[in-house]
Amino acid sequence: MQIVLQLGLLVVGFVLLMKGADWFVEGASSIADKFGIPQLVIGLTIVAMGTSLPEAAVSISAALKGSAEITIGNVVGSNIMNVLVILGLASVICAIPVQKSTVKYEIPFTIGVTALLAFLGLWDNQVSRLEGGILWVFMVIYLLYLLRMARKGNGKEPEDRKEAGREGQEGKAKDQPVWKLLLMLVVGGAMIVYGSDVTVDAATVLATIFGMSERFIGLTIVAFGTSLPELVTSVTAALKGKADIAVGNIVGSNIFNILFVVGTTALITPVVYSADFLVDSIVAVVTMVLLFLCVVHGKKLGRAGGAIMLAGYAAYFVYLMG
Repeated sequence: MQIVLQLGLLVVGFVLLMKGADWFVEGASSIADKFGIPQLVIGLTIVAMGTSLPEAAVSISAALKGSAEITIGNVVGSNIMNVLVILGLASVICAIPVQKSTVKYEIPFTIGVTALLAFLGLWDNQVSRLEGGILWVFMVIYLLYLLRMARKGNGKEPEDRKEAGREGQEGKAKDQPVWKLLLMLVVGGAMIVYGSDVTVDAATVLATIFGMSERFIGLTIVAFGTSLPELVTSVTAALKGKADIAVGNIVGSNIFNILFVVGTTALITPVVYSADFLVDSIVAVVTMVLLFLCVVHGKKLGRAGGAIMLAGYAAYFVYLMG
């Protein structure tokens, strides 16, 4: 009975996270629309960070509760899952066009920050407040890069990301009263906070009941739950023939998960980075390198590449079960 209850709470937590993030982003971006804040600023800040809210809420909540392995497992696991499972599924459905700037700059940058997180964490088995500050510096650099690309007229990708995050919102924003948008913002934020609390508690109890480590729960169940918005968006986009936004969305999400989520969490409280995450950290870096190799010689992520990614995650999951 206890298992059924905790599984039910886990599902409730995921639903609160997903819907809460959706309302928060829609409310915030629509309010910005009404007050004339430039679309570019909305896309690069509110929407981009909003897609990382579930990971941020779960990670911060877990860290404050002393469940540090869920914090790191959530981010590392989500980043691995985003590429191998989400992009793998989307590209198997249909080949995904990839922007030149993504191949030349953003994927290499993601490889770099993934390796940086592993180095900082495994160096002394924690991500300190100082190291959290370092991650934030790189996040600001990344935002400035996107802004510069957009100003030079090469900002198509950030615009695509913005449109992906705001799909179906623009027609409604102008018709919604400000009080309703503010209510969405507040309620969405509350749902994210409460959903993260429920998710972490349920995942921790389940780990104890089944004798599984918090590391395993964080890398699999929690990572999948917080990646559900990206999964639904990317696969739906592929089915609708709009798969060109998928790679940019996933790469951007992975960057924010590391720099914003871990950086913010570490600034609030130092995050323990267990030596057990050595293999997972290597897998996270190799995953990004694999994505780079799959797209570097062409302009698309094809079905063959997607199949390789799905097979790669299957092998990784078998390792986790071992």
